[in-house]
Amino acid sequence: MNFGERLKQLRTDKNLTQPQLSAAIGIEQSYLSKLENDKSQPSADMFSAVVKALELTPAEFLNGIDSKVLHSSLRHIPEVSQFLEGSVTRRVHDARKWLFGAASACALGFALMLAANDGIFSANNQYKYVSRGVILKNESDNVFDQFKQIQDLKLAANTIGREEHARQLAEFEASRVRLMTVEFWGDRGSVFFEDAGNGRRKFELAGVRYVRSPANKVLQYLGGLFAFCGVLALLLEWRMRRTSAVIANELK
Repeated sequence: MNFGERLKQLRTDKNLTQPQLSAAIGIEQSYLSKLENDKSQPSADMFSAVVKALELTPAEFLNGIDSKVLHSSLRHIPEVSQFLEGSVTRRVHDARKWLFGAASACALGFALMLAANDGIFSANNQYKYVSRGVILKNESDNVFDQFKQIQDLKLAANTIGREEHARQLAEFEASRVRLMTVEFWGDRGSVFFEDAGNGRRKFELAGVRYVRSPANKVLQYLGGLFAFCGVLALLLEWRMRRTSAVIANELK
């Protein structure tokens, strides 16, 4: 939009006729007509008078005018130069905010992916524990191993025969051994105990396997999304900066 088009648009928006606006500015209607038809360019004093008559700030008036016009035919007006300098400052400020936001998104994305990979918030290792049966009160924690050892010693001392040895072991296995397997995402140590009615169970670590937890899968996805958006924002900002530079060179 040229200066004249902008002037006519604002006059129409304020429901002013050419005679009314020319009188408010203090110029002839014919000169106002020339300004609106871009047959004449305003001086610095005339621009100030026009803006004052329309009860606008210079920035409000200039916002609708093409950048090419501002850099050429209106550049001699001090308010236009200030407006252009302010536009550059705003673009630099916006670019910094854009870059900071993009860098923050990248940093957050990589941090989330590392946290998911290392299991900082939710463990990735699944621990398998096995309990052979319930240990009754006043029994040793190793009763299941000790019973067999005692029977083996009796057999070695010939206090029981092989048939009796086998029978007692079979009876013990049938009456006492009740295997229970549990799995946890977190490490509970090599051994831990849990109450079990008339006694307690001894759980021993049987194995560890790496399994990505559902929470970490979500973190990994979010981290990748943030990192991608951050990189995309950086590329877009770089592209827009190059485009702005090309346009600025064309206007010079």
